[in-house]
Amino acid sequence: MYGLRAVCLILGVCLVLAGFSPPVSAAERAAEKGGAVVLPPIPLTLEEILAWVDRSHPLLKGAGAEKIMARGKLLKALGAFEPNVVNDSEIERFISSSDPTKSLQTAGFNDTFVDFQTPSGFKGLAGFRRAIGNARIPDLTIGDNQQILVGAQLPLLKGLLINPASAEMQRSELADPRADVQIAQTRQDLFLAAASQYWDWVGVWKLADVHRRALKVAEDRFKQVEARAKAGAVAPLDVVEANQEVQRRKEALIAATRLVEQEQYKLSLFLWERDGPMTPAAERVPEFPKAIDLPPAEQVRADKVNAKTARPEIRAVAIDAQINNIDLELAKNNLLPSLDVDATPARSPEKFVLGLGYKFGVEFRMPILQRKSRGEVLEAQGKADRFVLLQRYREQQVVVDVDNALSAIERAKERITAAFQSLQLARTLEEGERFRFSLGATSVLFVNLRERNTVDSEAQYIRAQADYHRALAQYQWAVGTWAKSPESAIPVNYKPLRPIQ
Repeated sequence: MYGLRAVCLILGVCLVLAGFSPPVSAAERAAEKGGAVVLPPIPLTLEEILAWVDRSHPLLKGAGAEKIMARGKLLKALGAFEPNVVNDSEIERFISSSDPTKSLQTAGFNDTFVDFQTPSGFKGLAGFRRAIGNARIPDLTIGDNQQILVGAQLPLLKGLLINPASAEMQRSELADPRADVQIAQTRQDLFLAAASQYWDWVGVWKLADVHRRALKVAEDRFKQVEARAKAGAVAPLDVVEANQEVQRRKEALIAATRLVEQEQYKLSLFLWERDGPMTPAAERVPEFPKAIDLPPAEQVRADKVNAKTARPEIRAVAIDAQINNIDLELAKNNLLPSLDVDATPARSPEKFVLGLGYKFGVEFRMPILQRKSRGEVLEAQGKADRFVLLQRYREQQVVVDVDNALSAIERAKERITAAFQSLQLARTLEEGERFRFSLGATSVLFVNLRERNTVDSEAQYIRAQADYHRALAQYQWAVGTWAKSPESAIPVNYKPLRPIQ
């Protein structure tokens, strides 16, 4: 034992004297030379993809314009209740009936007043009038030839508190929450599509790497078999077999490369920078994260309850039902007869000149059959019943979506376990077949078959992992996690993405 230690010590001294040094990394060598240390690229995570979508995706920005449109609708509806400043001058030429022999006379007025309307149906005006010529002012005279103008009109039955203008204003007030729902729906759908596409991209890159390694193994074996054939150790037919396998795997790698390019272009549609999509670099392909446990039953029940209020589809139905309730209330109000009272100043010159200052009136109007109003009520009630049923369906749909996502997660985890065990067994068979080939107990054909089986098993393992993470994204979508925008997050652009040419 002591002799072995002495030999090791002498060997170590000889290596030091010979100038041997332990291996160093590329970063350490660059640091010793004073150069810049090149760090490995940061893997592109799903969180970065979603933050990128949240920040710059055109469809999400376009959905944000709904807020501007909602504000425009509200302002448009409020325009019906906007006060108007009116200045009106009217003059008439006439011959007095009391003395027709006299010359023509000129009389009229100049009115300046504010005309307004309230959502309750009340209309009014307030201002003053200046008489022109020989006009006579019967009421509310102030100063010389001036009159106070005050007028009002009020519906006592039909149109009171609810009328077409006020109903339109109430509908426009719901435009803003409806815009929020549309933004949330767009965000949910974009995040789900981005997550699915992201894992498709990761999966095809892993598959392409499997085919790349398999091709390298086939090329090395072809050179080995070719050398052994030249030495006469194997038959020339084995060289043909090895070369044919190389071409087969090369074709598979080309097809896998095409899938990589296809999924890469699809993923670029979620990565917008400076008004253009960016393609992610191959160096940023991450590894699949480890599988996580399913949420407990209590958490699932809580998620289902929260999803019934967070999912945009349910919120949209609730807003549509509120709008229909406004229409129903207006239709019921239209069933009432109209009873309007008004007190307004004379607005025609001929009446004012003759001495008419104010007029007062009460008007009662009632349709006999009420067909139009009854039809509007029936239509609104039918829509209300339909919205109740639609709400129940949407709520049940949320529950089914959550259960479906949980089922997908559970089955994908089981597939991952089974696929991994299959892959381990395939690799064991592959190694055993290679050992037998090295002893001359088998042929190239059987080695190729074992390797193809390993490639297929690894491909199934990769697909199972991608399906599992897609199922996790489906669960996040089902419970409405992405319906609300979080605080703005800036993605880490450690290595710039390549613009699409």
